[in-house]
Amino acid sequence: MVWTGTWVAERLGVELIGDEELPALLGLALRRNPKRAHLLVSSVLGKHVPQHPSVVYGSGLGLGLRVRELLGAEEAARAVVLGYAETATALGHAVADGIGTAPYLHSTRRPVPGAATAGGFEESHSHATSHLLLPEDPELLSGEGPLVLVDDEFSTGNTVLNTLRALHARHPRERYVVVALVDMRGPADRDRLTAFAAELGARVDLVTLAAGTVLLPDGVLEKGQALVARHEAEPVPAPPRRSPAPRPAPRPVRIGLDWPAGVPDGGRHGFTPEHRARLEAALPAMTGTLTRALADGPAADGSPRVLVLGFEELMYAPLRIAGALEDAGLDVRYSTTTRSPVLAVDDPGYAIRTRLVFPAHDDPADGPGDRYAYNVAGGGFDAVVAVVDSAADTPLLHAPDGLLARLADHIPHVVLAVLPSYAPRATEPATGTGTDPATTTGSRTGEDSDTGTAPVTVVEAPERSSMLPEPLRGPAFSSYAPEEVGWLLQDLSDAELEAPTEEREEAIQSGGAHYAESLPVEYQPTAAYQELFHSALEASAARIAHAVGTVTETVLAEKAGRPVLVSLARAGTPVGVLMRRWARHRHGLDLPHYAVSIVRGRGIDANALRWLAAHHDPADVVFVDGWTGKGAISRELAAALRESAEFAGFDPEIAVLADPGSCVRTYGTREDFLIPSACLNSTVSGLISRTVLRADLVGPDDFHGAKFYRELSGADVSGAFLDAVEARFDEVAADVDTGVKELLAADRTPTWEGWAAVERISEEYGIHDVNLVKPGVGETTRVLLRRVPWKILARRGAGADLAHVRLLAEQRGVPVEEVDGLPYTCVGLIHPRYTRGATGADGKAVATR
Repeated sequence: MVWTGTWVAERLGVELIGDEELPALLGLALRRNPKRAHLLVSSVLGKHVPQHPSVVYGSGLGLGLRVRELLGAEEAARAVVLGYAETATALGHAVADGIGTAPYLHSTRRPVPGAATAGGFEESHSHATSHLLLPEDPELLSGEGPLVLVDDEFSTGNTVLNTLRALHARHPRERYVVVALVDMRGPADRDRLTAFAAELGARVDLVTLAAGTVLLPDGVLEKGQALVARHEAEPVPAPPRRSPAPRPAPRPVRIGLDWPAGVPDGGRHGFTPEHRARLEAALPAMTGTLTRALADGPAADGSPRVLVLGFEELMYAPLRIAGALEDAGLDVRYSTTTRSPVLAVDDPGYAIRTRLVFPAHDDPADGPGDRYAYNVAGGGFDAVVAVVDSAADTPLLHAPDGLLARLADHIPHVVLAVLPSYAPRATEPATGTGTDPATTTGSRTGEDSDTGTAPVTVVEAPERSSMLPEPLRGPAFSSYAPEEVGWLLQDLSDAELEAPTEEREEAIQSGGAHYAESLPVEYQPTAAYQELFHSALEASAARIAHAVGTVTETVLAEKAGRPVLVSLARAGTPVGVLMRRWARHRHGLDLPHYAVSIVRGRGIDANALRWLAAHHDPADVVFVDGWTGKGAISRELAAALRESAEFAGFDPEIAVLADPGSCVRTYGTREDFLIPSACLNSTVSGLISRTVLRADLVGPDDFHGAKFYRELSGADVSGAFLDAVEARFDEVAADVDTGVKELLAADRTPTWEGWAAVERISEEYGIHDVNLVKPGVGETTRVLLRRVPWKILARRGAGADLAHVRLLAEQRGVPVEEVDGLPYTCVGLIHPRYTRGATGADGKAVATR
């Protein structure tokens, strides 16, 4: 087998001497770099050469085990691992995993506004030199235990010397361990590190896979540059495509991986053993999602050769995902894109055979420029999983000359997985829509001319209006599990938004305020009412499960591919969670689920739609709500989408659990019955308030807001509601299957009979405002919990479905009037001419017309 350094060695006289393992670990290529001619190309790093993920991860893990043995258990427990961007970020992670107890941080070339800078240093031979240290925990690097420095190669030792000088000046310690795949220093460089360690008064150990030396003849830099220039000037044949004839590039498939909430996407701000444990717990589900996506590819024999392609510093997460796919039996290789400009020569004796060039797509701090993927084209891959963070999910990624298009030119099946860019707690959360606080410009000052060390000051650039945060998730926001729903909202928990119900009603009806500008005080029902809730849940769980199954199966039957559930917060969110659970329980599908705000008279949150469009195909989005009353929200959504060409790709149809008003085509039932999630406020909806839209709190580039009522956790029944319904899924499955077949064949055209009934009631009762007529059990319950009710109209003979309505009405002193010919089980009427004088001395509503 030809050594992949032969081509360079023969032309430049470069020699690689040392341990016998070196030729298997390293090849040679030529840099397009004025500081160094050659590039040592690792075959086990997973950067330039696609490699089995088990080999890549195993190399680092083994080094970490050796470090642990060197230090001993006691010292290993005090150690911190520091890796170098960009090539050694995953290697450092793996070393930390091998040590087992060590937190991990890697340097970064991505400034992050507001992140405290713990230091910086220079990498003198690199094309991009400045490294930043941005730990979320300011104490991470200040301990006295051993510091383990990890790089892919140890060539001159300058980078390590610069790092040690900078960090030891701030936080001196007694022991350092330098870890690399290969130690390629010459004798002078080895002596220099020994002397430096003595100067510091610290012990410095080295752990490597192999050692040797690169012998460079005189004039090698100039010869190398001339050789690169000559080859760059020659016409370069395009890398071979998978099919000989031109074909339309396949459309990349975007998937959601349900990355565990709160787990950083890498070590830029720190990564702990606890983070690793949570990631490993989530890997099986992510592997299942990817396996299904890859099974839809074009591999003829059903066993695709897969490349998992990471993104610059984002190396560890893609590596672990690739390893999980390999463990599942797939033929997988792993590599990442890179900033490094390297000459490509299609020769078996050269380490870089092919090169894909595409524009930087993460708005880098050092400005626009080319990025590269090596040895990908012509690699015989049937599928590629491109893994990027949300900061890099920009229009340039999807552009005709972008990375995805370049991959599609050579690989039949392209899958895109976007991980949420992690923002440290001290940073303004501003990621998403292809941007991230980490992509803003920084300046570096204060270089030490004697050492080359550069303490770094980050200067914050103005945030761009397109920056949107990643979804909020539990347990930080809501009591739902993080995978159940991502809230496209901003957290207003610290804002004073509650007002007495009577004051809100007067302001709303007088035109002085919109209902979404404040929140009602969370009504906490009596013990008797809560007992009624539990009884109602027990009695109706199977009925709700049937409706959940029906609406979910209808969506799956009519929405090709993998639907993205987008519930209308907050009434739609428990339904969205249940639909997601049904899809997983019956079909093994992990459907993405987000919650967004829609406000009557103001429309749906446009920024939330922009986030969705940036992360999913709008055609896959299914809007979900709890029930329809008179169809006002259905009309609101349709109007909002119709008025903006920007959102033309979204389908305005809403899927609901119950459609008593006959306002939608996709529903679980058209019966008007008690849905227990309507019985309570936040305590059955993940402890989240209704949504808020107020100009002083929600800017033009913000998501709408909501509050998380953590203090009500003792009364929270959100999980109990979901679990009780899910427990009945198997019981109703057969009936659902039969019913859905009939439903799909039936005429489901909305008749809007509910709207006609509301208009009639509004006039008959002298209200003259359909917004004050709330039809259906769910809407009537809301009136009693949040508004100033005038009276309740109940269909004569309605039984147990109205027990909770009657109890609430009695508690609030609201009359219940039984009527004939009502298309709903009940209708709630808000007081039509409300002022605080419209209540009696006891605070109960006056019922006169």
